[in-house]
Amino acid sequence: MRRIGARALVLLAGLLAVLAVAGPASAHVGGGAAGSDFDGRIVSVTPELPGVTVRILQFGDEFELVNDTATEVLVPGYSDEPYLRIGPDGVWRNANSPATYLNLDRFGNASPPPQADADAEPDWVQVSTEPRYVWHDHRTHWMTENLLPPVVQADPTRAHTVSEWTVPLRHGETEAEVAGVLTWEPPPSPALVWPVYAALVLLAVAAGLLARTPRPLGVLMLVGGAAALWHALATPEPPASLGSHTGAIVAALLPAGTAVLAAVLGFRASWRGRGAMAGLLAVVLGWLFLVQGLPDVDVLWTANVLSNGPQEVARASVAVLVSFGVGLVVGGIAAVRRFRETGTPRADVDTTSLVPVG
Repeated sequence: MRRIGARALVLLAGLLAVLAVAGPASAHVGGGAAGSDFDGRIVSVTPELPGVTVRILQFGDEFELVNDTATEVLVPGYSDEPYLRIGPDGVWRNANSPATYLNLDRFGNASPPPQADADAEPDWVQVSTEPRYVWHDHRTHWMTENLLPPVVQADPTRAHTVSEWTVPLRHGETEAEVAGVLTWEPPPSPALVWPVYAALVLLAVAAGLLARTPRPLGVLMLVGGAAALWHALATPEPPASLGSHTGAIVAALLPAGTAVLAAVLGFRASWRGRGAMAGLLAVVLGWLFLVQGLPDVDVLWTANVLSNGPQEVARASVAVLVSFGVGLVVGGIAAVRRFRETGTPRADVDTTSLVPVG
């Protein structure tokens, strides 16, 4: 019994060490919101610009341009003044363009300095040595904080097109235009989804607090591990402007990989009748699920989800992570207190050897 307890403590310490490293990682690469009722998307680039990639990030909040050609792309500001130059030698931003300051803030609350004038001679300042840049282009998103668009206020029960927008570009001597659309969709009904979330929490608590064996707890750990793995694999590609793609992806996948390992070990322990070990692993796994799920908790009450897979599956995976995270911590503590192991369990141990003690 002492040997089993020592092994459990060593395993617990190791997993907690990994958890401490994984803690700061966001479940979705690049940070920002994981859910929104708004959604921005690009409809067309006219004419096509081979080697130039544009992308909408954060449901329309950010505009990304990557120029892998030898020709510079000029992005004008809101008064058609020179704003950005993106080319082989990096990104240059016009310090005299009002857009330089307005685009620093999501809602355009920054005040341009007196010298910022659309008619002034450009003052180019290099802001990156890479041919890629992300900025808040206010043409692509809704600008009024805490106030819905009038069309949505008139009927918030159905989806709406909020605006159709364009962002002009000049690639060398070629004038181009990026056209897109901003939409809004009603969020899930709280009366329908919140009882489901509560039921998932209670299910995980009951598995540790009421079940006669630890096997139900083990099954839920496997289900949660599968949700953690799917959620990680469906993580969207990070912005091209992010400093280290590899580092960001590893940081996002680390909690999921650790959770899968803990889930397999917990399931094995529960199936072999090691209730105390299964309970300890359930507690650790619950924390790992919360580390992975809480950064994306906003998807539980928003219409759109950042995911490379089906949005409903993405929302369900976060619901499992957060609900089971809470439930397994409570249920795992209960299982550790309730079960004691008699003798050295074998692979074919009879679960009747498990004796509830609390």
